[in-house]
Amino acid sequence: MPRMPLIAGNWKMHGLKDALGFFDELAASGAVSEGREILVCPPATLLAATVQAAHKHGFRIGGQDCHTESAGAHTGDISAEMLRDAGADYVIVGHSERRADHGEADDLVRAKAEAAGRAGLTPIICVGETVADREAGREEDVVGRQLAGSIPAGLAPTGYVIAYEPVWAIGTGRTASTGDIAAMHAFIRSSVPDGEQVRILYGGSVKPENAQEILALHDVDGALVGGASLQAESFAAIAKSA
Repeated sequence: MPRMPLIAGNWKMHGLKDALGFFDELAASGAVSEGREILVCPPATLLAATVQAAHKHGFRIGGQDCHTESAGAHTGDISAEMLRDAGADYVIVGHSERRADHGEADDLVRAKAEAAGRAGLTPIICVGETVADREAGREEDVVGRQLAGSIPAGLAPTGYVIAYEPVWAIGTGRTASTGDIAAMHAFIRSSVPDGEQVRILYGGSVKPENAQEILALHDVDGALVGGASLQAESFAAIAKSA
């Protein structure tokens, strides 16, 4: 079966209630199509409200992170079950900002991915190298280690998504060359069980100007979009490139 393109927007720590008109604008743009899946991951404060707006128009909603436990004394955390109860279908785990800012290692990312599966969510497992790793020629070693440590054993290839985000290209305006992206996506696909069935997204300063070229690459099954997902017009343009 062909892999359904997935265009995912990560709003990060952006968005208040007045952002809900985004979904009406996105629907009016014609971005929704049977040939692609559109996902928005808003801040947790907007989850319930965005689920109602998105489902009306055929979009998916996801969380930006989850705890490993289903419940407990974990102030400020959100369980995968809570995300699912709010109407989410996906959750991002292991984003480079979580790995760097909160010291999340591969074993914790794997536990979060397991929690997502337990709750009926599809985890989007993020991997990617730093500029120092890239300049030293260690990018495959780093990403290979992250894949081996972050993907739960026995997880069905259609039960998770991988997002390759070179850390040096996130929010910097720099984008990896198409050659670099193609090579890393091919490496990732060859490194995971039943890789031909796994959807692999590219993330890192994806914008309307470069989306078509990136999404046309053979092993790129979509994009994890940061800043450009905050405006319906730019996010729609990226989605239409899939």
